[in-house]
Amino acid sequence: MATAFAVSLLSGLGNADPQALVRIGMLVPAAIISPEEGLRQALSELGYAEGKNLTIERRPADSNEALQRGAADLVRSRVDVIVAFGTPAARAALSATSTIPVVFISGDPVGTGLAASLARPGANATGVSTLSNELVPKRLELLRQVAPRIRNVVLLGNPSSTLHAGVLREARRAAQALQMQIITLDARNAGELNAALRDLRRSTADAFIVSSDVLFLSNKAKIAEAVAKAKLPAIFPVRDYHDAGVLMSYGASTEEMGRQAATYVDRILKGAKPGDLPVEQLSKYELVIDLRVARAMGLEVPQELLLRADEVIR
Repeated sequence: MATAFAVSLLSGLGNADPQALVRIGMLVPAAIISPEEGLRQALSELGYAEGKNLTIERRPADSNEALQRGAADLVRSRVDVIVAFGTPAARAALSATSTIPVVFISGDPVGTGLAASLARPGANATGVSTLSNELVPKRLELLRQVAPRIRNVVLLGNPSSTLHAGVLREARRAAQALQMQIITLDARNAGELNAALRDLRRSTADAFIVSSDVLFLSNKAKIAEAVAKAKLPAIFPVRDYHDAGVLMSYGASTEEMGRQAATYVDRILKGAKPGDLPVEQLSKYELVIDLRVARAMGLEVPQELLLRADEVIR
């Protein structure tokens, strides 16, 4: 739990020497890098320099249990602010402390209980909200543009996720409008994921989508390999999956997530109370297409779609 020392340090930062050392804890999925890059770059632009007036303590984790351990460790370290990437990380941070400010990035902070409302989140947390469930229909539409004949689409989801019900609902609604059928594959842990990917190879699916979840991002190489072996057109929720060689991604700009989180950190370190800072909704979303994967699969990506893409990997 946070000590009086941590609280008093935080409250005095607004009038402190600008070169005073501040300590930020980062609670992040082990496989995601770009939000951290955005956070560090934006903090540097705001006048924070690691090794001079800033120390960042990073706690990567690939499971809910590891996130909880990382959060507890950051609280023991008496960091001034915790930045939590993703809903599970934010939940872990808020369960570990009610006094240290938490800046979160979450697909549905109100629905998952991280914030009382977007306008006044309350308690010791605020941050960035990203569209999550709402992007599923768009991903299905993008898949249809690349592979017009697809009908049966596998959705890999985690039933233990607080976002799962909404993702499934949106996927089924959009599939019905597009005359598609959703085939669900569920995985709550690494063992179930291995079984689900074996089932993928035996399925009658002709396309693949995956929900936003730390479990899947942490196993992106394994998932990308299974999708490639099954020869399925696929779209993923964030660009970080492209490290594993996937066809397409469409989702929130993860670098922009980090940049927006940095503005909250700066305001909190200067004395603002996190519960009084409205949650901002991310406005930058990006489409990335890997033409190398498309060629290997014999897919022809329409020129119209290439012109709309934020990045085309050739």
